[in-house]
Amino acid sequence: MSLSNGIVLLGGVALFLFGMGLMGDGLKKIAGDKLELVLYKLTGTPLKGVLLGTGVTAAIQSSSATSIMTVGFVNSEMMKVRQAISVIMGAVVGTSVTGWIISLSAIGEGSGGVAKLLSTETISAFAALVGIVLRMVGKKKSTRILGDILLGFAVLMFGMKSMSSAVSDLKNSERFLAILTGFRHPLMGLLIGFAATAVLQSASATVGILQALSATGVITFSMALPMLLGIAIGAGIPVIVASVGSTTQGKRAAFSYPVIELLCVIVFAAVFAVLNAVIGFSFVDDTINMVGIALLNTVFRAAGVLVLFPFINAIERLLTALIPEKPEETAALDTIRRLEPKFLTYPPLALEQSRLALESMASIAETGIDLSGRILLAFSETDLKEAVRLEEMSDKYEDKIGTYLTSLSGKDLSPAQGAQLTTYLRVLTDFERMCDHALNMAEA
Repeated sequence: MSLSNGIVLLGGVALFLFGMGLMGDGLKKIAGDKLELVLYKLTGTPLKGVLLGTGVTAAIQSSSATSIMTVGFVNSEMMKVRQAISVIMGAVVGTSVTGWIISLSAIGEGSGGVAKLLSTETISAFAALVGIVLRMVGKKKSTRILGDILLGFAVLMFGMKSMSSAVSDLKNSERFLAILTGFRHPLMGLLIGFAATAVLQSASATVGILQALSATGVITFSMALPMLLGIAIGAGIPVIVASVGSTTQGKRAAFSYPVIELLCVIVFAAVFAVLNAVIGFSFVDDTINMVGIALLNTVFRAAGVLVLFPFINAIERLLTALIPEKPEETAALDTIRRLEPKFLTYPPLALEQSRLALESMASIAETGIDLSGRILLAFSETDLKEAVRLEEMSDKYEDKIGTYLTSLSGKDLSPAQGAQLTTYLRVLTDFERMCDHALNMAEA
């Protein structure tokens, strides 16, 4: 591969990642305040958790985002580890949807007439034209967001086309074919898939690169399968990194992602190897195209989750054994710990958690005022110490909640969310002053 082709390939990857992010953000905004709250509230049963995890991941085009959001729920005790496991199982399946979107770039290739209208260039151009019109002339925010989604789709498709073009000449390269021969060893393919995903921090991007390589016509089923298995294992790296600083329960939820992916890989690889040894699949040395890779990725993930689904409780016990409880975390969780930094990306959740923390602060203020009245009537050294403790606690709440709300104010908030945040900041100051006055009364 020449230097220019290498630059085009990397540029295509960059455009692909940017387009995927733009699409996901737009879809998340279209869903509005409901997306995260639905994921949080409607995971009562394992089946609902899997279905919701699949749907949300397909919508926002990122299994890592869904998993990190779920870790945040567990970290703040809004969700149990068992619920998180089912949601993450859904995310494992939902992330394969991106491969099908990428497969659209194969439509109309090498065709003429009406089929040419379905080519990558035409689809991308049409999406870009409609997207920019909606983005520039749309009066409603939802219309402009829809424009962003279409522009993201166009950039994603253009990035995919750039990657395919950059690698198209590789089919005539003896050196490239020699490298691919090494992929025939399953372990080598698995390691390549794992390493690429760990570097790119996106399983969808790595699958996209594999699909682009399939356009050369030299990628076989036996090469693609180990790489997809390695990609699945590598996809857990971003979630593990994001779990740093989480509670024990949050870490268990985070590690459930790579554990589930690893178990899916082991189960699928074992079953496939046994069946291939007994039956002897004739297609293992056949070349595979974009659609074939998308199908294989979906089948592997769905089959693995289907087998593991009845063992959610066993997976939870395994995670409990791998990550034991810390003694200092056995006490009840302080409400202020609900202010999970991961939720700052999701304003509805961050505001809801802030409201719950403010309610706790209101209870502290109410208790402090009642206590100060009792001290005025009948002085008690013990009650005075309690009044001092409550005032110090209110200062802690004001600092933590104020910092959290200030961080949230820098996010993309709707007018209603902005007004809600302003109210919370005002109420926060009032509650802190009430506690100050209560202590002053007690000390008098």
